[in-house]
Amino acid sequence: MAREITRRDFINGASVALSGSLLFPWAQASASEVAPETHYPPALTGLRGSHPGSFEVAHAVRDGKRWTESEIEETGEAYDLVVVGGGLSGLSAAWFYREKVGPDARILVLDNHDDFGGHAKRNELHHEGGMLLGYGGTVNVENYDEYGRAARRMFRHLGIDPTRYGEFAGQHLFESRGLSRGIFLDRETFGEDRLVVRRQGESWADYLARMPLSEGAQRSIAQLHEEDVDYLSGMTRAQKRDYLQKTSYQDFLLEKANVHPDAIPFLATSDTYWGIGIDALTGWGALWSGYPGTTGLGFPEGEDGTYFSFPDGNSSIARLVVRSLIPEVAPPVDMESIVTARFDYSKLDKASSRVRLRLESTVIDVSHGEGADAARDVRVTYVHDGSARRVRASTCVLACYNAVIPHICRELPEPQRRALSQSLKCPLVYTNVLLRNSTAFHKLGMRHVTSPGGYHNNLRLARPMAIGDYRSSTRPEDPTLLMMSRAPLAPGLSAPEQWRVGRADLLATTFETFERRIRDQLNRTLSGGGFDAARDIEAITVNRWPHGYAYGQDTETGDIAWVLDEIPQGRRSWEKGRAPFGRIAIANSDAAGNAMTESAIGEAHRAVAELT
Repeated sequence: MAREITRRDFINGASVALSGSLLFPWAQASASEVAPETHYPPALTGLRGSHPGSFEVAHAVRDGKRWTESEIEETGEAYDLVVVGGGLSGLSAAWFYREKVGPDARILVLDNHDDFGGHAKRNELHHEGGMLLGYGGTVNVENYDEYGRAARRMFRHLGIDPTRYGEFAGQHLFESRGLSRGIFLDRETFGEDRLVVRRQGESWADYLARMPLSEGAQRSIAQLHEEDVDYLSGMTRAQKRDYLQKTSYQDFLLEKANVHPDAIPFLATSDTYWGIGIDALTGWGALWSGYPGTTGLGFPEGEDGTYFSFPDGNSSIARLVVRSLIPEVAPPVDMESIVTARFDYSKLDKASSRVRLRLESTVIDVSHGEGADAARDVRVTYVHDGSARRVRASTCVLACYNAVIPHICRELPEPQRRALSQSLKCPLVYTNVLLRNSTAFHKLGMRHVTSPGGYHNNLRLARPMAIGDYRSSTRPEDPTLLMMSRAPLAPGLSAPEQWRVGRADLLATTFETFERRIRDQLNRTLSGGGFDAARDIEAITVNRWPHGYAYGQDTETGDIAWVLDEIPQGRRSWEKGRAPFGRIAIANSDAAGNAMTESAIGEAHRAVAELT
């Protein structure tokens, strides 16, 4: 653990990424052949996501920091639209506005990070002339059938066809090589370290028998997974729904399914889909995801829709939007070539461009020149490189974290500010680890490991993908990408309190601590396959999101909307908060009360419609 990890040379990796001539797998390229790029965020490793420098100004505003007029530079810049937030919702708002107003519309997008895309973060990891792609946040198009007409229209214009996923994904490669799923039980939680890989066709009872669990725990877990029992028999469907919406999944297991208490640590692994543990997630949310013990309750299972994912998650969607808005940043692209397209970040904010994207710019104030009813423009003040600057716009879309809005748009009506302040986001971590090879996984016969009680809750080999010029590694001896996820929890507290504790934990955790935790967890999990962290890890990118997935609340009770229909109409904080105000409209997935990409895009379209 004390030995250093040999790092690949960053300049070489970045220059290869920008060469525009990547060949896969693992083609060699010389750094001397291309000029190194000084600013290329996707290739940065270390602490990413909410990286140092991206949140400090916003926290200062939250804590009461104000800038005097004498400290603010009037830039003289004027736009038809200023968008606050360069995530998928903010970029979509710019796209829909230009579609509505026309190609001559002058648009400025401001974002506090050093890269665009928001949670749709692209991670490039380079080694020996090759590149592997990972996602740092937003993962996929989960169900394209749920996308609205506006989002579908935008996808068609961008050339994205989600029905083609089967052409690019090696969905059965791991199975064909006998790689299964496993569970790692750690000594801190279960008394000893033990990795158990499930054998093909093995029953849950036999699988659990190889784990350090009591007989009562084994019986309970096996029954939950193998039997469709109606643990709420005797209740009507309406009564079941009411009970599940008011009861945590953990209490449902203990009270109705009579699960042995020893089984709870095994079942309590946090799920980064929800970002919370089973002690706070409602039974209704658990049923919605098909958790063990809910499949026999008599509710019809939802049908699977059209799924799609790029190798870098939804970052390629953001890149296609940016290329559409600012053609100079990249050569002509389609849904295949975008994956390896060279992006020139120096072209994002050119004075000659009708659409400009300004990074590392934290908005500190948004206000109308006069009263909202009579104002002819909106003044938007932001901090870049330590200096406060002001631009003016005919209209403005706030596509940022909605709970920030009351701090930067203080003229909003107090009831609306209260509703916006109820917008919640759960803390999450998506980590990508570049490994020298995947031989340890092949020796152990697994591709995915769940770690109840582990620092990272899940780790898995990146899904095989071949799209355009991109080829992920497929041979055990090739460098490979390992994806890990973490949802920091504080069991026993309410979900908002757990998220506050988790948020503070993430902001206080250094990259060195993340790295040590990752090395320790991988060494302990993969030691049976001959893994050595100091030898086998080439690079680590930790995407830290203290404010991750979006949730809304009940304005009366404060209950969280795990599933939107849990909150009655008229008491949904996100609906009260997103009302337009003068020349200002509000977007972001927060404005829909959930963290789905279709919501981010749909709210952008609504906000633009309100302004135009």
